[in-house]
Amino acid sequence: MSQPDDVAIRAKHDPALAMPLDEKHEHTADHHLPVYDGHDKNHGAFEREEEDAPTEEEMRTLRHVSDKIPWNAFTIALVELCERFSYYGTTVVFTNFIQQERPANSRSGAGGADGQSGALGRGQRASTGLGTFNTFWVYLLPLFGAYVADTYWGRYKTICVAVGIAMVGHVLLVVSALPSVIDNPNGALGCFAVAIVIMGIGTGGFKSNISPLVAEQSRNTYLRVDTLPSGERVIVDPAVTSSRIYMYFYLMINIGALIGQITMVYAEKYVGFWLSFLLPTCVFCLCPIVLVVCRKRYVRSPPQGSVLSKAMHTFIFAQKGRWHLNPVATFKHLNDGTMWEGAKPSNIAPENRPRWMTFDDQWVDEVRRGFHACSVFVWLPLWWLCYNQINNNLVSQAAVMKLNGLPNDIVNNLDPLALIILIPICDMLIYPALRKARINFTALKKITFGFFTGALAMIWACIIQYYIYKHSECGKYAAGKGCEPSDINVWAQTGSYILIALSEIFASITGLEYAFTKAPKNMRSLVMSVFLFTNAISAAIGEGFVSLSEDPLLVWNYGSVAIIATFGGCCFWLQFRGLDAQEHELNQLPPGKMYADQERVEPLTPAELQKRRESLADNA
Repeated sequence: MSQPDDVAIRAKHDPALAMPLDEKHEHTADHHLPVYDGHDKNHGAFEREEEDAPTEEEMRTLRHVSDKIPWNAFTIALVELCERFSYYGTTVVFTNFIQQERPANSRSGAGGADGQSGALGRGQRASTGLGTFNTFWVYLLPLFGAYVADTYWGRYKTICVAVGIAMVGHVLLVVSALPSVIDNPNGALGCFAVAIVIMGIGTGGFKSNISPLVAEQSRNTYLRVDTLPSGERVIVDPAVTSSRIYMYFYLMINIGALIGQITMVYAEKYVGFWLSFLLPTCVFCLCPIVLVVCRKRYVRSPPQGSVLSKAMHTFIFAQKGRWHLNPVATFKHLNDGTMWEGAKPSNIAPENRPRWMTFDDQWVDEVRRGFHACSVFVWLPLWWLCYNQINNNLVSQAAVMKLNGLPNDIVNNLDPLALIILIPICDMLIYPALRKARINFTALKKITFGFFTGALAMIWACIIQYYIYKHSECGKYAAGKGCEPSDINVWAQTGSYILIALSEIFASITGLEYAFTKAPKNMRSLVMSVFLFTNAISAAIGEGFVSLSEDPLLVWNYGSVAIIATFGGCCFWLQFRGLDAQEHELNQLPPGKMYADQERVEPLTPAELQKRRESLADNA
């Protein structure tokens, strides 16, 4: 998976190269529906109008712009909004539900205007541990959801089944918060645990497929030159289109999160936890309705069988003969820029090709690109470690600050609020201005900035925690029983949330975009699930920080996370900075083909064989 491999993509890309020249495959031609893009011409999903293709000079000098976003992409984003409302609307009260004691005068756990809501009274360490497990679980299961979608059901059907499973989990969550159930804290905790496990299964199948499905609604996949009404000639860039789709997709996520979190916090405070779990369940019921009503409008990629096995076979085959007892020699052979070339069918004699090698050279390039996308995600768990602090520790930090009647878990809504404001600013002002100034703010640069802004957010939280200890009457045990809140206003946390929001725009949104644009078409759910799985890895790492998630060690907690994020950002850029120059080249790889077993092959006629050779010679 070395960077120089990305340069070595000049081999002939023709389906016939997947098999001996005296053979051909039986397969039906792909049928591509025309796509109207707002211009006079229609472009098929994989057609390329050569007269519209930009030259190298145009690539350097013309501004890159987004294509028109189809309306059906917004309906999918609406489904995501409802799902995120239900997810964040419930998880925002998890900390208080688990950590805080049930008020003496309340059966539902509601704290009222001046009280602290609570139910199970298990403490901060238990709430952080269960919250971290929930994060790990919901981001581990996308790997399974992606495999099912890519291999058996397709993305749309997998999403529909996942919604049904998650619905069962939501119902159990409501049951766990009923006053009669909370009367038995152990039983309530058991029901709660089963609920989050079932919800995690549904969320896993949903999250790995909804993101690729929304971006697939835009099917113009090649760069083309166009002229704006102003007369300016521009390049309509599919990567910019995907970036814009994911910006607004993420905007819908945060609208759902903001509304869900604010309303459910007040439902918890004034009515009880059962209502804060019931209302998100009702909103979640809109998901299947929208999916069914719009089902005929969606662009849906059918499952194409398991590509994971062939991809792994190809990856292992490419490394054949490159491992040595000498680690220096191994490193050199794995990074000499020719590793993936050795796995292309055109470079292997027909009699030496394994039986599983039923694909063309283009498919190998796509697999190479997919593995590179996955390797880019290696450092992301260190960024997620920063982000996950807002789900538990920053909520607990707010509880020991001056709230002035606000619920302690209302302040973390500054994160989605900041995103709702900052996403349109980045999309309409900052990013276009950078492109107009010919500043190539690539995906990898954005992710690097995401690491550093996340680290700044943790430094801010570290400083706030230091002053909480300094001003608290209990010193470094500010969360202890009987301690009055610090006189520091809770809105002092604002800087942490705004910086985290900026880091999400740079790292999380861009990660979604990168996972989609770099993944082979029949591996998009899988690569997206690998991106989501980085959050699960981060949650597992976060379990190691649970011992720091209480007084008097919280300053060390935030400081350590800031240092780790800075280290991760530096290592990320040093390792992957060489991919920047190849961004457009990687995005424009043509789709490869994978065929049936070799037994289903028929000989080419001499005329067909000669025509194929002439075509290859012309394109060489």
